[in-house]
Amino acid sequence: MTLPTNPEPAVPGPATPEPVIPAASLTQLLRSAALAALLFTAVCGLAYPLLTTLAGNVLFPAQATGSLLLRGGQVVGSALIGQDFTTPGYLRGRPSQTNRTDGSGPQPYNAENSGASNWGPTNARLRDAAQERAVSFRADNGLGASAPVPVDMVTASGSGLDPDVSVAAALAQTGRIARERAVAPAQVEALIRANVTRRSLGVLGEERVNVLRVNLALDALSAGRR
Repeated sequence: MTLPTNPEPAVPGPATPEPVIPAASLTQLLRSAALAALLFTAVCGLAYPLLTTLAGNVLFPAQATGSLLLRGGQVVGSALIGQDFTTPGYLRGRPSQTNRTDGSGPQPYNAENSGASNWGPTNARLRDAAQERAVSFRADNGLGASAPVPVDMVTASGSGLDPDVSVAAALAQTGRIARERAVAPAQVEALIRANVTRRSLGVLGEERVNVLRVNLALDALSAGRR
């Protein structure tokens, strides 16, 4: 009987040399990468912003410049950022929880420090603040102690800069504004209704009133009576 013999160990072949990129090919790769970077910088960093800016200014000139509102040729604000109106003869906006820029205290409608209270729906401070605002709103507008108050008049917006109020909130202030400006309530109501913004596409959002637009119209109404 023949015994099996151990196979001869395999002899490793010569090592495969590492591929070497020719200097010419490496230079070509670097050149292509640099050209691609320059191309995308020109397209995405220059051409696209310039094109969209040009299109915005041509198609939507008012919106592209900040939806600014003018009176007598002077900018008085933006239709997109609310202001803190406290004079009795003006339509008032929603409560605002914004603070001073240095954080030293409250400053309603501070556009440099947008923000909210961050109180949750179960926070007692939110409930107490809403109750206090409801009492104050009723007193300011000559409403009864049990008169309903629109929810946007007792709650602050997430930004603290909401430029609009609901139609109900605006109409609830008609009596006070008319009394302070010595005009008929029907005139104030008609002016408010003339400035109602409808729902987008008829279904999105709620009907609303821009506070600054109405106050500019109120000033124009008063000026026309002089």
